[in-house]
Amino acid sequence: MKALISILLALIVAVSFSKATCAGEHGGKEHGGKEQSKKEQSGKEHGGVSTVEPTAENIRETMLAYVLKQSAETGTFDIDDPETGDTRRLSLIRVHQRVGKTGNYYYSCADFKDVDTKELLDLDLDVEYKNGKLGVVDVRIHKLSGQERYTYDENDNRIPVTS
Repeated sequence: MKALISILLALIVAVSFSKATCAGEHGGKEHGGKEQSKKEQSGKEHGGVSTVEPTAENIRETMLAYVLKQSAETGTFDIDDPETGDTRRLSLIRVHQRVGKTGNYYYSCADFKDVDTKELLDLDLDVEYKNGKLGVVDVRIHKLSGQERYTYDENDNRIPVTS
């Protein structure tokens, strides 16, 4: 079992941090399409006082570590699907390269495959930076087999997508 987890971890790290981009990334559409501003990236805000902000790589590493920790016992990342009422057993494909910031949260997406139904899911993960530490604070199913369940307006308000 340890060998399987080690292989899975190595594969996930290799896939997650590859420089390749994927058309599945939302083209700046999620969370109002706001990416981290140059001001936020530079660490200079609050009247020019230097602040240390986490890098995009720090955010992605936090997300990956969270998924791996949650998957350690069962081998799958389990999430309740509010639309079906079922618990989905997921396998991580990759964490997206794009990282943005909305209010106090950093966010990115990750692609997963449901091990039972074989459906592809895009999950949004929100990461909080508090007291010098990063932690995942929310995970939601954004897309199921390419169909959005919600989108965001220009003010980062979540809007359900009706079919």
